[in-house]
Amino acid sequence: MSIQATARVVATRDGLPVLTGDGPLALRRTRAVGPCVRVTVVGAMSAPLGGDRLAIEAEAAEGTRLHIDSAAATIALPGRTAEQAHYDVSLTVGEDAELRWLPEQLISAYGSDLRMRTRVDLAASARLVLREEQILGRYGEEPGTLATRLTVHRAGRPLLDQELSYGPGAHGGWDGGAVLAGHRAVGQLLVVYPEFEEKPVQSRLLDEYAVLTPLAGPAYLVTAVAPDARQLRFVLDEVLDAEHLER
Repeated sequence: MSIQATARVVATRDGLPVLTGDGPLALRRTRAVGPCVRVTVVGAMSAPLGGDRLAIEAEAAEGTRLHIDSAAATIALPGRTAEQAHYDVSLTVGEDAELRWLPEQLISAYGSDLRMRTRVDLAASARLVLREEQILGRYGEEPGTLATRLTVHRAGRPLLDQELSYGPGAHGGWDGGAVLAGHRAVGQLLVVYPEFEEKPVQSRLLDEYAVLTPLAGPAYLVTAVAPDARQLRFVLDEVLDAEHLER
């Protein structure tokens, strides 16, 4: 039996008027460092399985700072049927607000088939730090089929629209030398700060398999591949720990 579940969080200057979750998506307010509000996604059961439809909707209203993370990795698993699973994330950030979306890794287990979509809508003065990490297969196994799409709009205009696909259901070449080159961990870090309009970030290689690329807007995207989750997190954390992201 498939599951449909939606979790919602809204942060305002007065706190968290909306903090609801059901099924496998439980939300908990957790201790934060600094003036931000922190919410942690806690998995209440194994999901997503084949046929499941999960969604998270989060909003940082005007003038607020919201940090969302998760207690553990999300594991996409095969279900009793061959149906695809769907996981949709919708993030909205108001004027002079900041959202840090920093969940743990998504693991694509053998035999699974997951479609994940993340849509972000930013006001002109909004700030965003967003990290996504995909681990292709558990230890010693081949990955399932995983397709992701990340779409970001700022002040009503497109900033980023990126689609990625891996595994046996993806088009050929995803594991070739020009893409993953045999690596099984891939991640993206997107940073949108209005002050980058005055002081743009320069493109650069971070190491042999990671690159920082400025976008056509006050933002940059770090793309990295690594042999495992530990090394991938190390590369992305180095960027998060950089001086301009210490907040």
